[in-house]
Amino acid sequence: MLDKIIVNYIGREKRYAILKDQKVEKLYIEQPKQQSLVGNIYIGTVTKVMPGLHAAFVDIGEEKQGFLHRDKLVSFLSARDEKTVKETKGIGSFVHQGERLLVQVEKDASGDKGPRLTGIVEINGKNIVYLPNGYYVAVSRKIEDSQQRESWRQIGHELKEEHEGLIFRTSCTDANREEIETELHHLRTQYHELTKSLKMVKKPMIVHESEHFIKELREECKKMESATIVIDDISLRDKLLAGGSDDLVSEIIYYHEKQNIFSAYGVEDSVEKALRRVVWLSNGAYIVIDETEALTIVDVNTGKYSGKNHLQDTVVKTNELAAEEIARQLRIRDIGGIILIDFIDMKDMSDQEMVRKKLERALQKDHKRTNIVGFTQLGIMQLTRKKTKVALSEGLTEKCKVCEGTGSVLSAESVAFKLERELWELRGTDYESVTIETTEAVKDVFSGLEGKHLKRMEELIHATLRFIIISNNKPFYKITKLI
Repeated sequence: MLDKIIVNYIGREKRYAILKDQKVEKLYIEQPKQQSLVGNIYIGTVTKVMPGLHAAFVDIGEEKQGFLHRDKLVSFLSARDEKTVKETKGIGSFVHQGERLLVQVEKDASGDKGPRLTGIVEINGKNIVYLPNGYYVAVSRKIEDSQQRESWRQIGHELKEEHEGLIFRTSCTDANREEIETELHHLRTQYHELTKSLKMVKKPMIVHESEHFIKELREECKKMESATIVIDDISLRDKLLAGGSDDLVSEIIYYHEKQNIFSAYGVEDSVEKALRRVVWLSNGAYIVIDETEALTIVDVNTGKYSGKNHLQDTVVKTNELAAEEIARQLRIRDIGGIILIDFIDMKDMSDQEMVRKKLERALQKDHKRTNIVGFTQLGIMQLTRKKTKVALSEGLTEKCKVCEGTGSVLSAESVAFKLERELWELRGTDYESVTIETTEAVKDVFSGLEGKHLKRMEELIHATLRFIIISNNKPFYKITKLI
């Protein structure tokens, strides 16, 4: 059975889900305010140099200032000193307060931490990645032919200037030297345009924005042998095919029914489940997932499952089942950083090894880098998962004003976009007026700047939308009347 990618692109909140054997294996949701900054290039101003951290804080014009380590500075990389000598020098030798830099986001802001930056800018092409100050050549390890890899490495050294860097993508196997040369010229020109902005623009601002959602979709296509993509916006087809995804996708299906595409394919329920603290397993056991800023703790419980044989049989079977589901939940919720799993206590080391191998096999499906550290003396499994963006829970929820931050509820943005999707399903009906009870915050998000999104929705569904504002600490909406 072919994998399916269900893409909900028609609203302002962009979402896709990967289905394998009719089961959701991954969710990706991008709200306007949560749009990933990774890959974006900015003109930034150094606001503070921190010698003790070997780092600087940089104003890039976003809500939070970026964090830039000394080793990611062009001035550090290009210094002629020996590496051991350079590393003895403080960051003040390479950058000063008030200096303006071209920087790129490596990792999104999370919690109280701002985005992580690099001065070693990368510009992506179809076959190569261009690093204006990279100083090295690398070739994708996915190219299995060692002679071909060496050939591209040699060509890279011949084409690049001393200070430049090149990374050859897997797709370069279908290209020739002339095509690579033409692409390199185009990427150089693009970079020179960015450096002109550095001289002309006086305040921190973005100068290159990465189309992250489309890029993520293309990357998913590359990871699959073949896939069917179901979309609800026909314009998305051209955007996908423009990136050379036509040979990776078996079929693109345009879904144009009234019901929201996620609901039609049974994905909406998975979004709600991905925000729940408790996840039930098929045998009646359950896991509890607690996410904090520092780490994520997963607790495994036998629940209603008692097993058919002795207690240890129950414990091992539950832990193995939990290991597989935990790996899936890490993918769906996009949880990164340090993860601690409190499996049910296993006294036999061979049982621990069985569960570790089960988790290791399940994590092989994960395209983000994971590292299993192993069991501690207390029987706690430790692992890490690469974190490049905020987890699903952080992106879709906000601190609850009722419980003073001890729990969370759907944010006003998430509720507004949910209302938008439900109203989309009314297009083509005979209703002339829709009355909605909601909070002021949800109405403001739904309406958009100067009410332009409200007007757009009324035109699309051919009905007047009337709002009744209800005072409530929890963002919500309720359609109370259809005429």
